[in-house]
Amino acid sequence: MLKDHARVMHAVMVSGEIIGRKKLQKMIYIAKKISFPFQERFQFHFYGPYSEELTLRMEELCNMGFVAEVREKKGGYFQYRYTLTDSGKEFLSLNTIEMPFLEDCLTDMNSQNARFLELVSTVLYFDNLSKEEVMDKVFTLKSSQRYTEAEIEEAYNYINCLKEKAKLQ
Repeated sequence: MLKDHARVMHAVMVSGEIIGRKKLQKMIYIAKKISFPFQERFQFHFYGPYSEELTLRMEELCNMGFVAEVREKKGGYFQYRYTLTDSGKEFLSLNTIEMPFLEDCLTDMNSQNARFLELVSTVLYFDNLSKEEVMDKVFTLKSSQRYTEAEIEEAYNYINCLKEKAKLQ
């Protein structure tokens, strides 16, 4: 059990700071899909793949004092920032996590906006379908986001780029 917690803590640590719950969800999902050993189960939800397990795990890590969650008022909504605490760093120093290349991938993902990561994670969620079928799904399920064919193509290219960073190709 704590190995799964440690993996999530490691992801937060190598990312430095993750701004937004949606972004955190998408980053972990994408990392899992490109073969990093995250164990959380995901289902398709309003904003794309979502894991209730990951939400609960983050709550536990915050309650244990390993991850700091800062809630900020942004206009009409709240935004959350996640960083690893000193206690979390100490815990990780005692529990080695071997995920080479994760830092490169997460740093890159963390530099992207949440809207783009939502698209990338949606494309990956339907990776068993043809590109045309994925486009149809995106245009149907994500119509409010108004993604273009060019953005979907960019998402496919980005996935290949991440796989290269993860040394999978």
